[in-house]
Amino acid sequence: MDPLTRLESRSIYILREARRAFTPMAMLWSLGKDSNVMLHLARKAFGGRVPFPAVHVDTGKKFPEMYAFRDRYSKEWELDLIVRDCPPLADTDDTLPPAARSAARKTAGLKNVLKEFKFRALIAGIRRDEQAIRAKERVFSPRDASGAWSARHHPPEFWDQFSTGLPEGGHMRIHPLLDWTERDIWLYTRREKLPVIELYFARDGKRYRSLGDQDITSPVASAAQTVDDIILELESSKIAERAGRSMDHEAEDTFERLRSDGYL
Repeated sequence: MDPLTRLESRSIYILREARRAFTPMAMLWSLGKDSNVMLHLARKAFGGRVPFPAVHVDTGKKFPEMYAFRDRYSKEWELDLIVRDCPPLADTDDTLPPAARSAARKTAGLKNVLKEFKFRALIAGIRRDEQAIRAKERVFSPRDASGAWSARHHPPEFWDQFSTGLPEGGHMRIHPLLDWTERDIWLYTRREKLPVIELYFARDGKRYRSLGDQDITSPVASAAQTVDDIILELESSKIAERAGRSMDHEAEDTFERLRSDGYL
């Protein structure tokens, strides 16, 4: 089995294990490259259709191309799509730096979704290679009633035996892409011929490596205009994937504070 097929097989196994263990459950859809791969894997895992809702917690600040992508493919993929707006900035922690405070709106919005729909599990498309704090994650990651996460109090995961126990009032975060890399995502996108938001391709010498809100996300220097170009670029690029995310350039502990409070 080639490495990409091995990753696909394990992710499908994780999705099926999650489906077996948790009801009701939903998949978070950020509209970016990772969650689009994740939706494709779910369709493969369950006979061509995602058998649980896809949730977009909307800040109202995404790029127009992202909203157009959502509207088109939610219909083409026959998704049970739930869209909920995030609370205003005033409802977030005012001690956070500006970009992190904006990002914290998604955490508050996600908590509202959990409260409304009583989901026992949420599938998310994070990867260990994206950010140092995410490198500490587990595939099955329990959250307490407040959504808080602690890297020090996670059950071990040996031989793909996942703990499904939940704290009182808590929920499980499930990460089927945790072992994938950015390059894996693009190799798989090419192999499976998945649709791609055009913002990932270079225009005027710049492209987006990671997509977030318009006001806190910037493009990086690049000449990559096709998926093949992106894969080739990643083989030698020294630019971090999240270099264009303003939040990652704020206070050193910002990401950890957000993750401890339930941020993805």
